[in-house]
Amino acid sequence: MPRLEEDNLACEFPDTWQVAKYDNWAFYRRQFQGSCCGNKGMDFLGFNPQEQTLWLIELKDYRVGQRGVGKIPLWDEIAIKARDTLAGLFAAKVEMGHHDHGFAALSVTADKLRVVLHLEQPATHTKLFPRVYDRADVQQKIKQLVKPIDAHPRVVELNNMAHVPWAAESIP
Repeated sequence: MPRLEEDNLACEFPDTWQVAKYDNWAFYRRQFQGSCCGNKGMDFLGFNPQEQTLWLIELKDYRVGQRGVGKIPLWDEIAIKARDTLAGLFAAKVEMGHHDHGFAALSVTADKLRVVLHLEQPATHTKLFPRVYDRADVQQKIKQLVKPIDAHPRVVELNNMAHVPWAAESIP
């Protein structure tokens, strides 16, 4: 099974899928990230060939610290990353001669787009490690922003991976 890791989380995808760690692509880092006043990127991309679906996946792990909380609202960040990633995929598809061109070309053939935020927070709310976000509230706000991309985006966590066809686990 293809496996991708980000921070303290790992995702295992079905064998038939093509997956990529988009924000590590050379094309993204060297050419696209700094263009047009700056672009953001989702962590993972997953292409399900049976359903012709492209999954845009962002992972946020706030279990240990609140890094990044408060710069801009989380739902705005996800919407911006989804938009910029789609633009980057199209740019990577038409820009020949780089390693990631094949995945980009495959991605733009998708019939359906899905947006997923994997949001990990402390299991219990404490002063030291608060649960900053309500998962349902975040999902509703993301839905309002990315509706033209995905009318049913998901916010998942390790103990609730409903509606996503891959597995996730914590890594040390």
